[in-house]
Amino acid sequence: MRRPFVAGNWKMNLNRAQAVELAAGLAAKAGDYGHVEIGVCPPSIYLEAVRQALGSSSIGLGAQNCHQEVPKKAFTGEVSPAMLVDIGCKYVILGHSERRHTFQESSQDVNQKLLAALAIGLTPIVCVGELLEERKAGKTKAVVQEQFDGSLAGLTADQVGKIVIAYEPVWAIGTGVVATPEQAEEVHADLRRLLESRYNPAVAASVRIQYGGSVTAENAKTLLSQPNIDGALVGGAALKVDSFLGILAAAKK
Repeated sequence: MRRPFVAGNWKMNLNRAQAVELAAGLAAKAGDYGHVEIGVCPPSIYLEAVRQALGSSSIGLGAQNCHQEVPKKAFTGEVSPAMLVDIGCKYVILGHSERRHTFQESSQDVNQKLLAALAIGLTPIVCVGELLEERKAGKTKAVVQEQFDGSLAGLTADQVGKIVIAYEPVWAIGTGVVATPEQAEEVHADLRRLLESRYNPAVAASVRIQYGGSVTAENAKTLLSQPNIDGALVGGAALKVDSFLGILAAAKK
């Protein structure tokens, strides 16, 4: 059985004091959700403060992005995977729709970052998802497969077993519109079939696939009850202790 995994993507929100307060609040309750793997991904400038606030809790620290170069290089303003490991990160989000569409990162860019993150021991959360116009045009399956193929290019079965995939329909991110459980499950099932066809049934059965896109404590239960949805990558609802704990409670069940 795949262990449920819920991660909070705090994006460019909160100040230092708020980030520490949120992390400490979650850490105090994390033991109540022992079966659920929990991650938080604060802005990079607050990673160290959040790590300290998490203390010895079971919550893993994650980053929202990284550069594809592992060692020291002259890339002003960038953060390397090695730096993330050094500061205590376990996870890194790659290929989020905001990176793909706002910052024009290609699946090839995501692939290079993914390989670098794996090489240093990070667990990548690799995001895929379609725009609203692509869904309306019936292109969801093709777009998701193209992102899957490009982002995971060259990965061995052993490597892909160490990643997490997040399906995030772009039209549902931060909009308050959420994919129906049936819509989300359909894409998750397609992704699992892609894993099986590229690798093997064992890999397909083991890789966790999160859903992301306006997940709340209220809709999490119906989403996470779907057979191929293994957790959530949470945006706005991850910024408050109570709402995030509500999603963890749904995952626990």
